[in-house]
Amino acid sequence: MPVSLSTALLYYKRPEIQNALVDAAIDKEIAVSYGGQGYGKRPDTLQYPKDVIEFVKNGVTSFHCSEELWMNPLQITTGAKRNELDALRKGWDLILDIDCPELTYSKIAGDLLVQALRYHNVQTIFVKFSGNHGFHIAVPFESFPESIHGTPIKDWFPDGPRKIAAYLGHFIKQRLAEELLKFHDIAEIRKRVGKTHEELVKNNVFDPFNVLKIDTVLIAPRHLYRMPYSLNEKSGLVSIPIDPDRILAFDKSLAEPMKVKPDREFIDRRKAVRNEASKLFVAAYDFVAETNRSKLEKDDYKPHREFEAPQQALAETLFPPCIKLASQGMKDGKKRALFAIVNFLTSVGWDYDKILEWLKEWNKRNPEPLSDTIIEGHVRYHKQAKKKMLPPNCRQFWEDLSICKPDGLCNRIKNPVSYATRRAWILNREQEEQKDKESRKSGDFDYEVK
Repeated sequence: MPVSLSTALLYYKRPEIQNALVDAAIDKEIAVSYGGQGYGKRPDTLQYPKDVIEFVKNGVTSFHCSEELWMNPLQITTGAKRNELDALRKGWDLILDIDCPELTYSKIAGDLLVQALRYHNVQTIFVKFSGNHGFHIAVPFESFPESIHGTPIKDWFPDGPRKIAAYLGHFIKQRLAEELLKFHDIAEIRKRVGKTHEELVKNNVFDPFNVLKIDTVLIAPRHLYRMPYSLNEKSGLVSIPIDPDRILAFDKSLAEPMKVKPDREFIDRRKAVRNEASKLFVAAYDFVAETNRSKLEKDDYKPHREFEAPQQALAETLFPPCIKLASQGMKDGKKRALFAIVNFLTSVGWDYDKILEWLKEWNKRNPEPLSDTIIEGHVRYHKQAKKKMLPPNCRQFWEDLSICKPDGLCNRIKNPVSYATRRAWILNREQEEQKDKESRKSGDFDYEVK
């Protein structure tokens, strides 16, 4: 039932609840909600326990906080540019929001996500009941690697959590479908979530993500989620932290306001182990890169249309800085770079035997080489496709790999292939001019006699 002001006052006046909210608000932007009808001013903070009860006296029923950690949340301004937010941000927590009208289905998805995180060596996992139909699953910033592709991990927001959520959704999708169908048949699932058979089943395949969502759309700068130990206006229940191993056994009655005891932190940063999420980050970025590769190679993707290569292979001395940097060996993003490099080399006239030889030499310079099977399979795939496609345009793709170091010519072209062909044209022109100059010096001219 909806939360009344008297219920809110009775719940939030408890000192242990006030302290729990203040502890969860450290380095977070805070926003308050008035009966679920709107938020208070932003940005805001919670610094003292008495702040909680003062808000409630003014009609506040719930508290929400940012996924991001800030140097000073009060310095955030609406409409700030990304570089300004990056300068203020000190980190961010991975918060996966499972949303489904049927709590049982959310439990199944939450349990599978915890298993998936542990499969990727992440042990510092926290789970919180949202207060209504879903769960929030968190991995603290302190468990992340320090950087990805040379960029500080604190600046990989919101792209980082989006990629991880997409990857984990893909990782558990088949198992999730199987587990949901073990629990209920399609007819029962359809009835419980209020959808048609056609919405749930496409091409005779049940898609579990038409039943529930792992939130990726709302993972955005300054996105807020309900704070631990905050009330939920719609249900009248409390958003409480729970044991990650007890998701399937969770009962809503545990979240009734007067039963709640704040004896567990949602995110206990003291338990975090630096770099334990590295495998997860690498897997997520490789997955998204492979997904993007498939999109890039579609015939109707105009910026990367089929390309007619030069008749004569261009020399490596003509290659752009990004390809030259990649050739020195790469610590991260090798799979992402592989398809782009092959597209580049075919587009500048190299045959597949020469490409394979180049790739194997490149792979030896990688700190952690790819398997020969991956490289050979990739070249074989391109050869069988019989299409020469341009690599991704400058600059975002190459910047993501930390190998975009533009020179003067880079600023005048849109694609690495254009760089190489322009350099070839300039070199040919210089050679012709040099020949003319030498001919003039030697007097070797053909004059027209009139």
